[in-house]
Amino acid sequence: MPEEIAWKLLEIGRVIDPPKTDAIYAPLQEKEPYPGVKVERDVKYGAADRNRLDIFMPETASSPRPVLIFVHGGAFVTGDKRVRDGPFYDNIMLWAVKSGFIGVNVDYQVAPQAKWPAGAEDLAAAVAWVTGQIAKRGGDAARIYLMGHSAGAVHVASYVSHPEFHAVKGGDLAGAIMLSGIYDLTATPLADPERAYFGADPSRYAEQSSLQRLGTTKIPLMIVAAELDPPGFMKQFDLVKAATCKDANGCAHAFVLPQHSHMSEVYSINTADTRLTDEISDFVTRK
Repeated sequence: MPEEIAWKLLEIGRVIDPPKTDAIYAPLQEKEPYPGVKVERDVKYGAADRNRLDIFMPETASSPRPVLIFVHGGAFVTGDKRVRDGPFYDNIMLWAVKSGFIGVNVDYQVAPQAKWPAGAEDLAAAVAWVTGQIAKRGGDAARIYLMGHSAGAVHVASYVSHPEFHAVKGGDLAGAIMLSGIYDLTATPLADPERAYFGADPSRYAEQSSLQRLGTTKIPLMIVAAELDPPGFMKQFDLVKAATCKDANGCAHAFVLPQHSHMSEVYSINTADTRLTDEISDFVTRK
C-alpha cells in the first residue's frame, strides 16, 4: 500500500465511510469498456425485483472455470452490486476474470421490506441459478465459491450454516469467503439497520446467528477482518476463528488485512495491492 493511501485510511479511522474511501480508490480502478471481458448485466435469478446478477466472462473461450459469486454489503437496508455506475463492485469481477474465474455479482432483497432469512434464501436461489446456468457461460458448477462483504458476509454465513436454506444438496459450494461479517448476534449490540433485518426480539438472535454451525460445516471457509475495521468486527472474527478451530474439519483460513479499513478491503481489489486477493487465491488453490 502506498504511504499516502495508508495515511488517508488512518485519517478516516475505524469507521465505515464509503464516500471517502471511494474517493481514494475509484481513480485506481478500470473504466468500461473492459478489454477482453464480456459482461451480462441484470440477469434475473429469482422472482423479487432485486433478484438480479451480473456475469463477467472472458471474451475468449477457455476450459471450464471456477465461479466466484460476490455478495455486496450495505448494512442490510441498502447496497448494490454496482455503486452509482462507478467501478465498485465491477472491480471484484474484473479481478475474478483475470484470476481464472467466471465472476457473478449478486443483488438481494433488503430490509425493512425483507426480513431474515430473506438474504440467505436469495443466495440459495442465486446458487441454484448459477449451478444450472453457468456451464453455458464457461463456468464449472462443481467449483462455486461464495464471497460476501459486511452484510453480504452475514448472508453468506447464514446460507452456509443453515442447510434448510440450501436449494441444492450440501449447499453446492467449493468454499465460502466472508469479509468483515457478524456471526454471533448476541455478542455485540445490534444497530437499527441490523434490527430492521433480524427483528427486535433478542430471544431469536441465537437461532439467527451462524457462529455455532460455521464451526461444524464441511464447506471450506475463509474469514477476513480489516485492521481498521470497527472493533465489533474484529471481535466477530475472533469468535468465528475460535469456533472453526474446535471442529475436526480444521480451522478456517483466517486473515487480518493490514492497514485496510472496512471499505478499502474490497475497494482495493484489482489494484496493485494484492494482499487480500493473494490470500483468496491461496485459499482456492488449497481446496
